[in-house]
Order: sequence, then C-alpha cells, then structure tokens
Amino acid sequence: MNVVDMHCDTIMKIYQSPVNDQSHLKKNSFQLDIPKMQEGDYLLQNFAIFIDKKSVDSSYEEAKNMIDCFYAEMKANKDQIRPITHYEQILENGLNERMSALLTMEEGAPIEGSVEKLEEFYDLGVRMMTLTWNYPNEIGYPNAIFADDNNQLTDQTQRGLTNKGIEIVQRMDELGMIIDVSHGSDALVNDVLQYTKRPFVASHSNTRKICPHFRNLPDDLIKKIAERGGVIGINFSASFLQDAKEKGSLINAICRHARHLYNVGGIESIGLGTDFDGIPVHGDLPDGTILPKIYDALRKSDFSSEQVDQIFNKNVLHLYQDFLI
Repeated sequence: MNVVDMHCDTIMKIYQSPVNDQSHLKKNSFQLDIPKMQEGDYLLQNFAIFIDKKSVDSSYEEAKNMIDCFYAEMKANKDQIRPITHYEQILENGLNERMSALLTMEEGAPIEGSVEKLEEFYDLGVRMMTLTWNYPNEIGYPNAIFADDNNQLTDQTQRGLTNKGIEIVQRMDELGMIIDVSHGSDALVNDVLQYTKRPFVASHSNTRKICPHFRNLPDDLIKKIAERGGVIGINFSASFLQDAKEKGSLINAICRHARHLYNVGGIESIGLGTDFDGIPVHGDLPDGTILPKIYDALRKSDFSSEQVDQIFNKNVLHLYQDFLI
C-alpha cells in the first residue's frame, strides 16, 4: 500500500509538549507516531514546521528551533525513519524497511520576505513551503481573510501574491523547493500559475464542489493545477470533508472528494494530505492506522487498485522524482 502523506503537524505537537510529557515520535498520544505509521503502512511522511506567527516573537527563530526538534526526532528514530532530500533516499529507505521523512514549512512568515532566508531554510532541508497560513504575510494572502462566519467566500476583491511573493515563488521554482498553495487565496493560486513554470501542490485541500468551505479548491483551480502536473492532497478534517449538517461517514466523504478530483483533474492530480495533528480528532479518522481502511473504501468505490496506488503514493512520488534531485 505504501502511504505517502503530504502534510501533518506532528512535529509542532511534539515541540509544544511539556518537557515532562515524554511525547516523542517514537510513541505519543497524537495522531501520528512510529507504531501508528508502521501499522498504517507509511512509506513517506511530510513533516511540516508550522508557525502561528501571531503567537510567537520571531517566526524565523521559532521555525529554526522546530527544525532542530525535527532532526532530534529523526536521530532518535533512525532505525525506523530517516529524513530525505533526494528521491533515491526514499528508495533506499524502503529497501531497508525504513520510512522516509520530508521536511516542509506551513506558513511562509519565517522567511520574512527574504530570498536569503528562503535559501537558508532550503539548506536546512526544507523542500516544500505552504506560502501562507490563515494570515497575510510578506508573500501573499490567504482565503481566510476573504470569508464570512459561515466559511463562505464573500464577493470582496481578493489579493494574491505580493511583489516580494512573486520573487519568492520564482526562486522556489529555481531551487526546486515545491510551492504549496493550500490556505492561499484563489487569487494567489492564479498568481502562482502566472509567475511560475513548474508543477506545484495543494498539499492538504479538498474540493469546494463537494464541501463549500473557503479552504477547499474550486473546479477551475483544480483543473489548472492538474494541467500543470500538480497534485492535490485530500485533507482529513471533518470541516473540509463535509458540511457540519451532514452526518455521513468521513471515509465515504474522502471517496466523494477523490471521485470529484478524478472527474475534474484526472487520477494523476490526487494525493493524500491528511493534516493529522493539525485537525480535531474524529472517530471516523482517528489516526494513521486508518489508512488501510481508506484504501479498501476507495477500491469499493470503483477505483482500480492501480488508481488507488496512484492516490496513495505514485502521483506524489512522480512529482518528487522531478524535484528531489
């Protein structure tokens, strides 16, 4: 099965745990740890360095400290999982029955609008960056500020990338750091399409047609991302999977989003971006051990085994093969 998951916030949870809590990647009460990932048949997990910039004095320093936490966890668990920056390392780890970890950033605020700091984080191993979280930053604007209390986008004119943001995404393209547009405004996604050339991802976003939440993507952007060769990771948050009034199975909702992505963008556009440890725990999708059940559910919803393998790993790995060189 070999799960490749484009987004989780587990390192943030570990980093923020009290010193006496003993919550580590080796074992914790969160949605992801080594045993849960092994039971879920994980091949590769993207570990995001997430910063709420309004809650820290320096996003830059906080991100660097969290990266230190990531590497400490990798060192402590090197027999089970190792960090990677090159595609061949994924294959090597798999052959040696180890999982792989890709370091990413969620929220571009830590680079402080600086190409030099972007390059510094690249040198520290960051290979994907979500341009914004839910606040505007030096790079651009999120959909969160254009939405009402019902999570619907208003008719307010949107803003996308800033001038500095255009410079940042173009340098990301040159470096081979994957651009991630999850959380970004619709205008930001269109700007990324205009000012860059390479494929990019929405690492943890669903379809607005199935669930009309501002964090989800409209059909026109799904199609454009797919045409560029990008991948959209299905987010496991209940709020993004179905309307709060719906009471159906979240696993069935995942299948509906996957089917809509298939119909609009094609099978090659679909991946996984669980957002584990960044979303509320739901009984239908409690943690990483649920992935085999989702695989079976997708098979039962008329995806072939080859198509489900594409969703679970092949589409993202194909993109990584072009970037992680």
